[in-house]
Amino acid sequence: MTTIDRRTLLRAAAVTAGGAVAGGPLAGFLALPAQADRSRPDFRHLRAIPDLRDGVVRLWLPEGFSYRSFHDTTDPTDRELSDGTRIPGRHDGMAAFPGPNGHSVLIRNHEINDPAPAPFSATAPAYDLSAGGGTTSVVVDGQGIVAESWASLAGTMMNCSGGPMPWGAWVTCEETINGPDVFDDFTRGALPPTTYIKNAQLGKSHGYVFEVPVDGRASAKPVRKAGRFAHEAIAIDPVEGVAYLTEDDFGFPSGFFKYVPPVHPLKAGGLVDGGQLFMLAVRGRPNAPLGDRQRQRVTFQTVWVPIDDPDPDFPRQPDGTPTTTNDDAIHYVAGQGWAQGAAYFSRLEGAVYDDNVVYFCSTQGGGDPESPDISTPRPTGYGKGSGQIWAYHCRSGRLQLLYQAPDRDTLDFPDNITASPRGTLVICEDNVEDNYLRGLSRGGQLWDLALNRLPNRTNDEFAGSTFSPDGGTLYVNIQASNGMTFAIWGPWETVGV
Repeated sequence: MTTIDRRTLLRAAAVTAGGAVAGGPLAGFLALPAQADRSRPDFRHLRAIPDLRDGVVRLWLPEGFSYRSFHDTTDPTDRELSDGTRIPGRHDGMAAFPGPNGHSVLIRNHEINDPAPAPFSATAPAYDLSAGGGTTSVVVDGQGIVAESWASLAGTMMNCSGGPMPWGAWVTCEETINGPDVFDDFTRGALPPTTYIKNAQLGKSHGYVFEVPVDGRASAKPVRKAGRFAHEAIAIDPVEGVAYLTEDDFGFPSGFFKYVPPVHPLKAGGLVDGGQLFMLAVRGRPNAPLGDRQRQRVTFQTVWVPIDDPDPDFPRQPDGTPTTTNDDAIHYVAGQGWAQGAAYFSRLEGAVYDDNVVYFCSTQGGGDPESPDISTPRPTGYGKGSGQIWAYHCRSGRLQLLYQAPDRDTLDFPDNITASPRGTLVICEDNVEDNYLRGLSRGGQLWDLALNRLPNRTNDEFAGSTFSPDGGTLYVNIQASNGMTFAIWGPWETVGV
């Protein structure tokens, strides 16, 4: 389990957002002062609510809401699955599917980065026997009572986000390009970029997406033509059968991709390998710096440029030592798009398809312009803002900025995103201070839904928000080495969700 993560690097240099609140749908929305009194029970209309599991206050919620946590890896009685697997922690992206007896089936990522002596589960299919990440599956009711759970994929790395598939599956995404053919990544700390300690332990290349069925275990076979890059999330357009993918390259610009499989997924019953990968560009504006501050509600017409080599194997010396640094490898795929004018985004993370639109988060977008020289990575992440929410209209090819954070108190580092059955977007924050769940209307109005108040862990991020199929329960994770999952229920209609 990694001892250094990118949020730790950001902690010492939190980024401030730029831009002013515009008129229209955002008029009158006022940010709270930086030193607002978070001890007040009515702060932002949220209040301390005890966890029904044990009475400990872990969340603040609106009046009338309740929650129960489960699969808390700090609790010795709650950190094992039904199949005997110990939960690996770092609970991340997740989706809910219809299950038996009105239950939901959750498929949940575990973002484990470092090599491992063995996969975290002996019962799940494993891609790489030297990698410790993967997914777990949980049958749970609307109030957080677990009926059954099992490991569904093992031997992967940095399973960050992903997306639900309309044929009844989850696609999990590896946010890395680690492998035996590249030098070590950022977790090497102060060691030189030619350090080859951790990746020397890996058996296979990483940076892929994997499909996990709802009713069993994965095949552990990557969809290679969907690219080897720092994947974050995936959203399927069920009309055209296209998969839209976000990239979180952290230190470099990130891309927005689409994968066109050789067979429509709904016809094939899965995401078939062997298709074509593309990257988004703005028509008439080569390498448009979309991670910089934009006009509110700005719209662009887009084109897609092909990626000819989406699944690279990097050359190695005769003794097996790599020749490619992690920094060079991680933007190899995006670099093919940049050479054709693909757009620069800032750290693309969560994505969700809803009603012919793919909504996705730019975690550090919306700030002062970045240097046009992208040859070296930014140690605190590419992008100087506090976040943007983009909307890609699948039928017209139009890209619209739905929301741009005016400051850190209003919205700070949006990460995972989902849509409620009533059309509201729910955004998970991943910053280095207080983390909120936010609601965002299609008109660009933002409000608070929940605040992390875990004892001594209020800066742990929310991740994996997903509604039960009946819309009554919101499941969400705390992503940390000691992770947990929450079931939250209440009168959603009273809070606009």
